[in-house]
Amino acid sequence: PQGIGSPSVYHAVIVIFLEFFAWGLLTAPTLVVLHETFPKHTFLMNGLIQGVKGLLSFLSAPLIGALSDVWGRKSFLLLTVFFTCAPIPLMKISPWWYFAVISVSGVFAVTFSVVFAYVADITQEHERSMAYGLVSATFAASLVTSPAIGAYLGRVYGDSLVVVLATAIALLDICFILVAVPESLPEKMRPASWGAPISWEQADPFASLKKVGQDSIVLLICITVFLSYLPEAGQYSSFFLYLRQIMGFSSESVAAFIAVLGILSIIAQTIVLSLLMRSIGNKNTILLGLGFQILQLAWYGFGSEPWMMWAAGAVAAMSSITFPAVSALVSRTADADQQGVVQGMITGIRGLCNGLGPALYGFIFYIFHVELNELPMPETSSGSSADTQYHLQQNSIIPGPPFLFGACSVLLALLVALFIPEHTNLTVRSGSWKKHCGGHGHPHSPQAPGEAKEPLLQDTNV
Repeated sequence: PQGIGSPSVYHAVIVIFLEFFAWGLLTAPTLVVLHETFPKHTFLMNGLIQGVKGLLSFLSAPLIGALSDVWGRKSFLLLTVFFTCAPIPLMKISPWWYFAVISVSGVFAVTFSVVFAYVADITQEHERSMAYGLVSATFAASLVTSPAIGAYLGRVYGDSLVVVLATAIALLDICFILVAVPESLPEKMRPASWGAPISWEQADPFASLKKVGQDSIVLLICITVFLSYLPEAGQYSSFFLYLRQIMGFSSESVAAFIAVLGILSIIAQTIVLSLLMRSIGNKNTILLGLGFQILQLAWYGFGSEPWMMWAAGAVAAMSSITFPAVSALVSRTADADQQGVVQGMITGIRGLCNGLGPALYGFIFYIFHVELNELPMPETSSGSSADTQYHLQQNSIIPGPPFLFGACSVLLALLVALFIPEHTNLTVRSGSWKKHCGGHGHPHSPQAPGEAKEPLLQDTNV
């Protein structure tokens, strides 16, 4: 196969690092362009743009995964990275086109799905979770330094240089895929011809979600994930804009906040998580993480001073242990032949939240009249300038209403999680799942006429 060396996890890691390093550089310039382009209803428009992108990614991810099973991973790595980074040069050329292309790019902006499929092709099952962890840690590491570098370069040389540098890094990523990344999917593993049909069952984004209600324990876990990740997805889409425009953070302060939060989250998800899992158990770790998330969101919602945001950010790092603990609970309690389908449900719910969360947060900001119409852009400085901006918000009882709504949602998730048993066997009663596995052990298993087939994607984590 074309490329340098044999396929390895390090190829996937470099692809992810370069893509998100390029986007991390644009953290500060994006906030400026967003406010200049949409001076009215800034939070609403930001939520709609990110919401459309998230929903399109959710709808297209299974299809992209199914096509990569037929045509190979390398071509789709190239496709997804190209479309994910395509909006970058448009930031200075035409801001309106920049945000329009960001929304539409969600159709192909599923690099993580293809990367996880690439990793699954080249790793054994027992080492796969460690490889996925390495990819996720690389994503976090790329965002620890890049916003600070982008903010510094923007302050000294201007935002145009930052956009040019981000574009160059995106092109470097594309060239790396073309030249260095070998194909991971052997020809013998693909269908007989490139014209192999892709069924609707394989491309249906709701296929895994249809089985949610077939087991009460699975239903409780999925409801917990939905109620806790919905506010988290909305928070990711708007929080840095909120810090910059409402709380009066400078570009450097936002970059430092992202770096500190990223480092603390990595520590929480490695050292702290393992200690908690051994000492208090899996379920109690989930409950503890949800408790930290409630405290963090409530603090964001009522906080009116910058120091409160920093304190809540430290709590937010501890709340990041929730989803790894949920994944561990599923992997420990689900039967071996049920791992893929249950993890697929959770991944599908998170994808759905990535579309609904940003739009919901933008709408709540809009109905509570948290606007930037009369707020001037803050001057970039090393201190906490633009004090008048966040003092204007102190007249409101709740400076950040969406965050308080998110705290209520996570409180419901905590109440639901209380009913999840610590030790159980998850069983998704589905004859179609047995048929899907039947090619390996039960080729003659009958299937009821009304049952849907499971997409052949359990190893791709799509």
